[in-house]
Amino acid sequence: MIRRALISVYDKTNILELAQFLQNNCIEIISTGGTYNYLVKNGIKVTEVSEVTGSEEILDGRVKTLHPVIHGGILAIRDNKEHMDTIERKNIKPIDMVVVNLYPFFEKVKEDIAFEEKVEFIDIGGPTMLRSAAKNFRDVLVVTDINDYDDIINQLKENNEVDYNTRKRLAGKVFNLTSSYDAAISNFMLDYDYPEYLSLSYRKLSDLRYGENPHQSAACYVSTSGLGMMNNIEQLNGKQLSYNNIKDMDIAWKTVNEFDEIACCGLKHNSPCGVAVGDSVLEAYKKAYECDSVSIFGGIVAFNRKVDKNTASEIVNIFLEIVIAPDFDEDALEILKSKKNLRVIKCTDKPEDKLEMVKVDGGILVQTSDDKLIDEIKIVTDKQPTEAEMKDLLFGMKVVKYVKSNAIVVVKDGMAKGIGAGQVNRIWAAVEALDRARDGVILASDAFFPFRDVVDEAAKHNIKAIIQPGGSIRDKESIQACNEHGISMVFTGIRHFKH
Repeated sequence: MIRRALISVYDKTNILELAQFLQNNCIEIISTGGTYNYLVKNGIKVTEVSEVTGSEEILDGRVKTLHPVIHGGILAIRDNKEHMDTIERKNIKPIDMVVVNLYPFFEKVKEDIAFEEKVEFIDIGGPTMLRSAAKNFRDVLVVTDINDYDDIINQLKENNEVDYNTRKRLAGKVFNLTSSYDAAISNFMLDYDYPEYLSLSYRKLSDLRYGENPHQSAACYVSTSGLGMMNNIEQLNGKQLSYNNIKDMDIAWKTVNEFDEIACCGLKHNSPCGVAVGDSVLEAYKKAYECDSVSIFGGIVAFNRKVDKNTASEIVNIFLEIVIAPDFDEDALEILKSKKNLRVIKCTDKPEDKLEMVKVDGGILVQTSDDKLIDEIKIVTDKQPTEAEMKDLLFGMKVVKYVKSNAIVVVKDGMAKGIGAGQVNRIWAAVEALDRARDGVILASDAFFPFRDVVDEAAKHNIKAIIQPGGSIRDKESIQACNEHGISMVFTGIRHFKH
């Protein structure tokens, strides 16, 4: 039976309706500061917490509910005689319902305000009351989610009580919230990458229809820091994004954001199938499309510039799942919307993640993001690459960074001509890329060459320059092969495995 409720909320959405219902059902309400003033102003009979505790708020409101009268009333187990005798002796009345939501630290940590200001939005009393009530959920109904108000009202109307399963679920939501809240604060405070305990703070954006396959369930979560693509996308057209759509969109967006030049990336099954730069968005798209006009069908296309009408007219000639860009001209958007299922995504934020995580059975692997392209350019052959070849070499390394390993990319004139991805043998990846390219000029590899076979194969296809990390015990063999074939080779000193 609920006789007494404590309400203390930062977000006052719908709280008046809940308080009105409680008052109409003769449930005493106690409250704090801003919530107390809001309820009184709107005609709700409320007792201020300071009257209950006999202590005024101190330290600019930092201490108001941290008091034995409050927490004794919340934590006392009702069927424990010793507990009940104790609170009676201390003149403490039970509190049967706690309605609390927290200072908006999730929101404030994103804002451009001073560190000290952000610290002031770390809630102490709220989480403490919530955790106390959640621990004692059998006797104390705890509500922290505004979306649960209606369910609570309906259950109390029908049964004059809230059932055990609901109480337990609401208590679980409390610990889910407070753990994420604390994780966000921890990440804000710590200035190193790998703390003793890995604390993650993510909010559910949406349930997904299914995961990689229809028999797998899935959901999408976004960082509470507010940073990164998924926090700042705007869907302008098309069906709901799927699990695979989001994974693919992530890589396509990262790929085009490697370039200062106008760039386009076509992507399928989480690996680029065409990447190009151009003097216009249309040129970049056409060059990316030409790399592999078969695989791009049913894939994703990403741009790092606004999409115009002419480009949109080309895009709608084939079936695509997604088009993502920083913006779209109005007439371009109108053309793209003619494909009702085409997901059109606007995103203005560049990739932000500093860490990458991979789930393994029973654990998580954590690493820094691969945000460095080259350690040091070192030309190791007799032949030097031309200025144009060097430009393509760097282009190829930017592309190969996002291709599944083993990865080889063949390039000509700012365009991926052939991509060999995900092979267990580097020579297989090279053969695949070279055969597709036909007239490529340079070859980029994500990792070193264990043998000279890739160089020999490249020579058969008239490759003029090669870029690779170097570091193999047989580097001299590859260098010698390049010298024999008149190919220039550049070492970067850094590999880009993408497993």
